[in-house]
Amino acid sequence: MTDELAVLGIECFAHHGVFEFERREGQTFPIDLVLGVDTRPAAASDDLQDTVDYGSLVAAVKAAVERDPVDLIETLAQRIADVCLLDTRVEWVRVSVHKPDAPIEATFSDVVLTITRHRSGT
Repeated sequence: MTDELAVLGIECFAHHGVFEFERREGQTFPIDLVLGVDTRPAAASDDLQDTVDYGSLVAAVKAAVERDPVDLIETLAQRIADVCLLDTRVEWVRVSVHKPDAPIEATFSDVVLTITRHRSGT
């Protein structure tokens, strides 16, 4: 059994998308992370070294989102999951990539892709 650590609404500005105007103009991609982490060692020691430093993790995720444009949010979500799983204390991660400014010819509030990846690679 693991605990869940969530960081929600990480605002990243990037140039992802299939269309040339998305790549040129860019847009905001809010990111939500939920990490499966055993927090008992940190609770016992009260030491940051015994848990996931979410400040450093958010900086790494933001950098990963804002570099190297890709066409699909599926590719972006996998990139983010890979960054989160670099910390061996993260047993699984749920990543939600929001694209509220997606080029859709209808009124909508958001497009969200959520993936879950486990340390085993699934």
